[in-house]
Amino acid sequence: MGPYGLHEEAGPFEIQPSWKYLLLLVRLSGRNHNRRTKESRRLWKGESSKQEYFCKMDAGSTRTTSEALFSFGLIADIQYADIEDGYDFLGFNRRYYKHSLCCLQKAVEDWNRTEIQFVIQLGDIIDGFNAQHKTSEKALQQVMKEFKKLSAPVHHIWGNHELYNFSRNYLMESELNTKCLEDQSLFNNFIREQSSTENPTTEFYYAYQFSPMPKFRFILLDAYDLSILGRETSTKKYKESLQLLQDKNPNGNLNSPLGLAECNFVQFNGGFSQDQLDWVDKVLTYADENQERVVIAGHIPINPDCTSSICLAWNYKDALAVIYSHRSVICFLAGHLHYGGYCLDFHGVHHLTLEGIIETPPESNAFGTIYVYNDRLVLKGNGRIPDREMYYKDHPHNSSF
Repeated sequence: MGPYGLHEEAGPFEIQPSWKYLLLLVRLSGRNHNRRTKESRRLWKGESSKQEYFCKMDAGSTRTTSEALFSFGLIADIQYADIEDGYDFLGFNRRYYKHSLCCLQKAVEDWNRTEIQFVIQLGDIIDGFNAQHKTSEKALQQVMKEFKKLSAPVHHIWGNHELYNFSRNYLMESELNTKCLEDQSLFNNFIREQSSTENPTTEFYYAYQFSPMPKFRFILLDAYDLSILGRETSTKKYKESLQLLQDKNPNGNLNSPLGLAECNFVQFNGGFSQDQLDWVDKVLTYADENQERVVIAGHIPINPDCTSSICLAWNYKDALAVIYSHRSVICFLAGHLHYGGYCLDFHGVHHLTLEGIIETPPESNAFGTIYVYNDRLVLKGNGRIPDREMYYKDHPHNSSF
């Protein structure tokens, strides 16, 4: 997580008191903006009752999961650490570092009962505090021990906290590299193609695609492909990312959004290289030509209407431009923003930002299961995560698209 994953005592994540108030305003405005966005969607669709049917399951919904083509689990921002509970840097939201493991255990138990096909872990699997206490590997092993109890494979996405704890090269050799689950029949020369810059061991991006069944494809993105986190300082991408960040953010503390026209240009965010976006374009072209429906996932949100303005990918507009040039994308999944968010954009793409485990109290939870149908995605939430029905853009209810 970005600003809500930073701590005054956290060394490289230090926040200056002089701009805490500004961040609080940004945070609150982000929440209000999401509410206004939902209202604008109701007006756009013409009537509130139709919109509620369109995007969110009502209390009387009796749809069964037996009709689903397949299902998969979602979880975000576990940020486990064997330390006492604390608060975010604003002292606003309590953070349950140890108990996050209990939430994961309950999620695994639920998913094993429902026989899902796979799980997507949306990033920030352990907290940055582990790096300070030199417990990164131990913490990761404890979390992975719980994931190994699953009867289904797990697709791991890298967030900023992975990169606070480990280098990209370390992650590539770790259990958090799940590219072995990629659909090898599509772009089987992907690794060679993607590393068109200097040294593939230092310049790679971690992204891949897979198809759980015919006519459906998933793309997992590297939202820190452009970043100064986790890369060797001698690499081209590090230098280019640092230059971009400094051009957009003149503050001495690169985690500070103070005075910025674009508040998302902070160190705890990142972006997508042109190489990665070109690869996404190729996959989506294939999906279009083969009438596939595509779900994309990355740690950082890419739509301002489903997140705070401070928690957006650096070049989110470039990512959206690629998505909007294709008809196959139905949903974008993200984490990073612990209080979650949702919007339906004007191209008919659903943007779902999952609530984070780390700020979930012991009496609750924050994981979801998505049931995939021919005409919609149905999110069955647990704890803080609400249920939703998200219809595809070619559904009769979506005649505006």
